[in-house]
Amino acid sequence: MDGMAHTSLRGWEFDRPVAPRGYSWWYIDALSDDGRHGITIIAFIGTVFSPWYALARRGGGGDPEDHNCMHVALYGTPSRWAMTDRRRGALSRDANTLRIGPSSAHWDGQALTVEIEERTAPIPGKLRGRVVLRPDALSTRAFRLDSDGRHHWHPIAARSRVEVRLTDPALSWSGPAYFDTNWGSAPLEQDFFGWDWCRAPMPDATAILYNAQRRDGTNQSLALRVGTDGSVTDIPVQPEVELGKTLWRIARPTRAEGGEARVVRTLVDAPFYSRSEIRTRLLGREATAVHESLSLDRFASPAMYAMLPFRVPRPLR
Repeated sequence: MDGMAHTSLRGWEFDRPVAPRGYSWWYIDALSDDGRHGITIIAFIGTVFSPWYALARRGGGGDPEDHNCMHVALYGTPSRWAMTDRRRGALSRDANTLRIGPSSAHWDGQALTVEIEERTAPIPGKLRGRVVLRPDALSTRAFRLDSDGRHHWHPIAARSRVEVRLTDPALSWSGPAYFDTNWGSAPLEQDFFGWDWCRAPMPDATAILYNAQRRDGTNQSLALRVGTDGSVTDIPVQPEVELGKTLWRIARPTRAEGGEARVVRTLVDAPFYSRSEIRTRLLGREATAVHESLSLDRFASPAMYAMLPFRVPRPLR
């Protein structure tokens, strides 16, 4: 298991440099206390799942600051999806504030506030409102995901709460949340076949699993416990469990104690990616977890570039 690459006290770091052909993203997910709703927000510089950015890199370019996105997905009823790949003029940032088009994220030292003003796709509509994430504690341990140090991950605040207050659609709820960041200096599909990830919050800790299949023939399995104070410690890697493929035939592997894991509902079923709510057993407890699985071979296929523009539009300016 490759371990800690370095430590960082300011994981949001919205002003950090992004290498040509590379990326930075900041990720939030949350489920409502009543189990009816969920949300994912990903702020991208270098929109790694954009067909437009992938084609630019294939053509010898690949300026990450010309491909930016505030991706928002709502789960439950109502559900919404917005993922607009925006040009360089839509981006402004400093250490604590990131603006992408009309949407923004701001860290004030205590909470992260995301102001959302997006258009949905493929059916056009409004997605507007505010999400406030309040961490229980911040973690300083960051990880290298590949053998050559091109890709990194930092679970900034695995134990958080969110307040979701949307005007379009009209929706308000609160619930447990998670906040992390990834950054890298090369396309994901260059160095990985795929990965699966899972985070399972519990009363006194959160378990995180990160399993990556690398193109150099090696694999990585991270198994972590995040305490209420933000401390991140390694835990034993558990046996593999296959959760069952999605309708798009994306495999959903994970790891769990005693092989006890099952899908509760599929949140995103895409041709190269899935996000699911699962029941699993980790740290000696049963828990509801958010799970994702990614096939980068699928993403890199020519057919995908013909399909994705309907879900990932790119304005002319």
